[in-house]
Amino acid sequence: MAIAEGRTLPFVGPETVEVQLLETFEYAGPDQEIVTETEEFSAVCPYSGLPDFARLSIRYMPAQRCIELKSLKYYITSYRNVGIFQEHATAKIAEDLARVLSPQWIEVRTVYNVRGGFLTTSTVRLGPTPAPAR
Repeated sequence: MAIAEGRTLPFVGPETVEVQLLETFEYAGPDQEIVTETEEFSAVCPYSGLPDFARLSIRYMPAQRCIELKSLKYYITSYRNVGIFQEHATAKIAEDLARVLSPQWIEVRTVYNVRGGFLTTSTVRLGPTPAPAR
């Protein structure tokens, strides 16, 4: 069975990402680099409506707040039906987290599964450039 030319599966826009789900907790310790990763990030190609899957890495140094992980999971899951370019998804996650955390710095990286023969990695750094990961 052939798929009709120009067919697009339905999806919603980036405005439906549930930023209000993000919760934080107080951090009052020494400088500490925190890295949180998942291989379960997915959003939708805004041209086809087909899913894009990525490994998502969030690296940051808290100033006074840390992200609560269950809220982060719900926030990330809210992207599943969102039509958004890969680069824009990476930037939005970094900006949303920077807004709720006000960290010393934050880096968000997505490594998308190969699509059309291309492997795409997007990285957004906000704040002073962090030292390379060890």
